[in-house]
Amino acid sequence: MSSKLFSSLLLLFITLNACGVVPRDNAPQSDDQPAERPMAASGSSFDRVVNQLHSAHREWEGTPYRLGGTGMNGIDCSAFTQVVYRDFFGEQLPRNTREQLSEGSGVRRGSIRPGDLIFFRTSRNVLHVGIAMEDGNFLHASVSNGVMISNLGESYWAGRYLGTRRVL
Repeated sequence: MSSKLFSSLLLLFITLNACGVVPRDNAPQSDDQPAERPMAASGSSFDRVVNQLHSAHREWEGTPYRLGGTGMNGIDCSAFTQVVYRDFFGEQLPRNTREQLSEGSGVRRGSIRPGDLIFFRTSRNVLHVGIAMEDGNFLHASVSNGVMISNLGESYWAGRYLGTRRVL
């Protein structure tokens, strides 16, 4: 097999297994129902999760996005959530976004808590995942800016919101 063909097949494999191409019928539907009051987490648990997420941000901030990447030289969104859950919360997540999308339980948009996985549809067949923080913020590996904090209220993210899963 030629190296050009091999490289093309490898890139296709990584694309399909990284930040996530998902068949439309397997994706959760956006939840536009009225928001319910978020479940009250105990202060210490809430604070612990928020503190861990800020620690993860300090450690990874600015790490460039790299499709298929899994380390400080470059990381994609699903590898980033996997690493943060493992290293900061002792929880195992699957490697790709499509599999992460089936973890835990669904959460209404108005009930998002720090530590929840937040999913977006960034184009027709591509998904993106981040981790909820406080005040509508979420931590993620952005294609354009690497590891950073964004806000669900930003028009780009608000219009692409797909759903939330609670794993912690």
